[in-house]
Parts: sequence; structure tokens; C-alpha cells
Amino acid sequence: MPSALSTTSNPANSWFPALVTSVLFLIVCLSWGTTWLGIKIAVETVPPLTAAGLRFLIAFPLFLSFALLRREPLLFPKQSRWFFVFVTLSYFSLPYYLLNYGELHVSSGLTALLFSCMPVFILLFSALFLREKIYPSQGLGIAIGFGSLFMIIRSQGLHLDHAELFGVLAILCAAVMHALCYVVTKKHGSAISVITYNTLPIGIAGLMLFIAGLNVEAPVFDAISLRSWGALFYLGLVASVGGFIVYFLLLKRLSPIILSFVFIIFPVFAVVIGAWYEGQSLSRELMVYSATLLAGFAITKLPLEKWSKA
Repeated sequence: MPSALSTTSNPANSWFPALVTSVLFLIVCLSWGTTWLGIKIAVETVPPLTAAGLRFLIAFPLFLSFALLRREPLLFPKQSRWFFVFVTLSYFSLPYYLLNYGELHVSSGLTALLFSCMPVFILLFSALFLREKIYPSQGLGIAIGFGSLFMIIRSQGLHLDHAELFGVLAILCAAVMHALCYVVTKKHGSAISVITYNTLPIGIAGLMLFIAGLNVEAPVFDAISLRSWGALFYLGLVASVGGFIVYFLLLKRLSPIILSFVFIIFPVFAVVIGAWYEGQSLSRELMVYSATLLAGFAITKLPLEKWSKA
């Protein structure tokens, strides 16, 4: 017969795992939602190539320590060396330079909304390369999302001069490259641990970007503000390493579908925080279009036809 202590303690403790999971989920949304403002502050006084390189060089020692503590291999399997090069270039090097460049010309909130298209590109690439089915409701969600995105760009007063146009295109290209990398990873890198996947590529990408920045941008380090340095350390230590570790923990607690809603939620934080920092007001029009965009992309994650059969 169970004791009185055990019968009273179990109900009290039953909510604790759910609370921990909820807090971790919120931490990921906040860390990734503030990434975009961090990039915006970093590139105020640091050129985009150099900023991307410094961010990864700051993050690399902690990633390396994490890998060594868990005794994870640093090298990809021999048959996957081409995949290592692909990840280093297509997930870390080029996309993060493009994001930094884009934020020179586009607000941090709009950058987050643009990048929130990434799961939709994953869906499209999965259909193209993995022969996965796209349901009609998902097609509707894609149409709603991109239609709303077009209206957001119009409502924000972007007439898309050359600088703004290239900024928007750079961010969308980064989202496309990340999506392609996720799909290729699903097909060719599923056996590679998450830690191995990130550690050495982030270090090499950081070094490559930093050297490229020194030669192409010739940054003046004395001109870098303390605020930009703070943003770089935040991006390297909190957004990259901290966000990665918490996301890794959540992978063991939540289904991939539920966890993927991080990509729908963090743009909300980014828009609100970015508007506050940049002194912009959130118009009702922007809020309606943003909610419609995120709702459209959410539909792509929960195809009604598939769930109704289940």
C-alpha cells in the first residue's frame, strides 16, 4: 500500500516536466526571436562578412567543448566528406553572410518574417527531392503565406529600390539555402549526430568568413562599438550555442511537428522586439498581415487531409 507521502507528491510533481518543456520552448523562441535584432546591432559597425565570421569564431570553442564532453566525433564519416563541405558552405557560410547583408537594408522584424518562409521551402524541396506529398491544404497555406508576405512588404513602405530589393532577395536566398540543406541532410546526413553536424562546420565557416572579411571589407576594429561587440557575443554564445543546446534538449521531449512551430512563433518576438528597438509603431495592418502569414505557414505543417485520415 503506497504511503500518504507518495500519493500526495505524485500529483504535485506531474506538472513539472510539462513546465520545464514549456520554459525550454519559450527560451528557444526568445533566443531565436532576438537573433535578428542582434544581427541588426552587430552590422551597425561591423561589415557583414566579418560579423558572420566573428559570431561563429566566438561560438566555436563552446561547441567544441560540448562535443568533447559528450565524446562526439568531430569529423563526418569518410563517405560523407562532400556533405561536410556542403553543410559548411550552404548552411553556415553563405546564408549567414546573406542574412547579415540583408539586415543592412531591411528591418530585423521583416527579416524574421522573410526567413519564416524557410519551412515552406523545406516542404517544396521535400516534394522535389524526397518525393513527399504536398496536400491541397498545404498548397493553400503556401499561397496564403506568400500572399501575406507580399502585402507586408507593401505595407512597410518598401518600394524596393536597389538596396532594399537586394536585401530582401539576400534574406530569401538564405532561407532557400537553409531549406535545401535541411532536405539534403534528411536524405544523406540522418546518421550524423547533431553535435558533429554543427561543431567543425561552424568553426571552419567562421574562419573562412573572417579571413574573407579581412581581405574584402578591411574592417577597422577600433571603430567597432561596444554595442556591436555585445551583439556579436550574444549571437555567438546565447543565440547560437544556447539556442542549439536547448533545441537539442527539446528534440527529446517534443515531436518534430510541434517543435517546428518554433519557426512560426519566433518571428512574432522578432517583430515586436525589433519595432521597439527601432522605434517603429506596429500598425494594425502589419499585425493582421503578419498573423495571416504565420497562420498560412502553420497550415503547411498540419495538413488537414492527413490528420483527418489519422
